[in-house]
Amino acid sequence: METNNNRRLYKEPHPIIKNSKDYVYVIIGAAIIAVAFNVFLLPNQVASGGVSGISTILKGVFGWEPGLVQYAFNIPLFIAGLIFLGAKFGIKSFVGTLVLPAVVLVTSSWEPWTMNPLLGALFGGITVGLGLGIVFRGGASTGGTDLAAQIITKYTGFSLGTSVLLLDGLIVLSAAFVFDIEKALYALIALFVTTKTIDLVQLGFSQSKMIYIITNKQDEIRDAIYTEIDRGVTKLPAYGGYTNVERPILMVVAYQTEFTKLKHIIKTIDPAAFVIVSDAYEVLGEGFKRS
Repeated sequence: METNNNRRLYKEPHPIIKNSKDYVYVIIGAAIIAVAFNVFLLPNQVASGGVSGISTILKGVFGWEPGLVQYAFNIPLFIAGLIFLGAKFGIKSFVGTLVLPAVVLVTSSWEPWTMNPLLGALFGGITVGLGLGIVFRGGASTGGTDLAAQIITKYTGFSLGTSVLLLDGLIVLSAAFVFDIEKALYALIALFVTTKTIDLVQLGFSQSKMIYIITNKQDEIRDAIYTEIDRGVTKLPAYGGYTNVERPILMVVAYQTEFTKLKHIIKTIDPAAFVIVSDAYEVLGEGFKRS
């Protein structure tokens, strides 16, 4: 019989608390992006895609205030998103669309933190990626070319990744003509670092490994894993593609610090075992974190 002491229940947070937390994420994330734009990207003329990249180019050509340029692009794009894609973005994305240019305007007088274009691209990319990752965790976006990419995807059949790449590519290419090719290369560096940082914020550092083991000595390896590193093993049904003979796969998830010992176990018992290892960014459950 199950008792209340042994029962673990998941309780959803109150909607008001959850929404408040999401709005905090959106506002903080948008503010981080805006500060990174003013102290790293804009002073070094690094136009790494998006509406911020467009505003950097227009600042260089016409001297227009980037915050106002971002409003001029973001608000119409958000309205177009509502018209062509429906009201799925919600108020949180609208908050992000408004907060980002506002903080850009407020912090426009801040002194640059570096005038080295490479440092500006690297740290600008990291900081913008951090901000975007936080905004995405709040279930929102900062509008801009992301909405334009979704509209292009809906009406052209291009994948979303292709549409984003197309728009950001055009912006970086424009920077090459307006500034110089070197600034465009710095923009590509910033764009790459941004995407990697977003993944890091969303997924976290990989502390665990997922290991698939194909071996003729399944029982021995399974028992050794149980006793030596105290990890569970899952047997997945599989068949050889050539022989069509059933040959189950052992799947194990272990901490990175346990992997060396696990690899030694496998090699000792069956040197001919076929092993596949990949990162497991988030593992929930017995023996790992609970939430």
